Amino acid sequence: MREKINKTELLIWIVGAELFGAVSALIGGNFGGFYDTLISPPLAPPGWLFPVMWAVIYGLLGASAYLIFRASGGNTGVSVKIFALQLILNLAWSVIFFRLHFLWAAAVTLVALTIAVGLMVLDFYRKRKLAGIMNLLYLGWCMFACYLNIGIAVLN
Repeated sequence: MREKINKTELLIWIVGAELFGAVSALIGGNFGGFYDTLISPPLAPPGWLFPVMWAVIYGLLGASAYLIFRASGGNTGVSVKIFALQLILNLAWSVIFFRLHFLWAAAVTLVALTIAVGLMVLDFYRKRKLAGIMNLLYLGWCMFACYLNIGIAVLN
């Protein structure tokens, strides 16, 4: 029998993740102004792509978290810690990069974020395959962001 999805709960998780992303962007500071002044490495996407990608990533993150916390039956200790860790590192990176302009510290934070997202993907995949798969875009984007951040740090 297929599990019934509670659309209201799912929407709450997605909106919650999107709101976290919005707050992260607000706390992080002036994205466009600072980013536009930097010398970027090859393959750097245009600035407009970042909010689009993050909106998709946060939506998938919220939906995957709903699946995990709905299906775990109370066994969420590790999942909650990894989920919270990656959110904290994500927020920290925004502040370190965009508000403080500490490019190398941001790169180190981003590597830690990428590792945390990788651990989350593995944990989610073990508990609910779809939830893990839903975060592969996030993991790939973090890897690409590491390249961009390190490239920006070297060039600036």
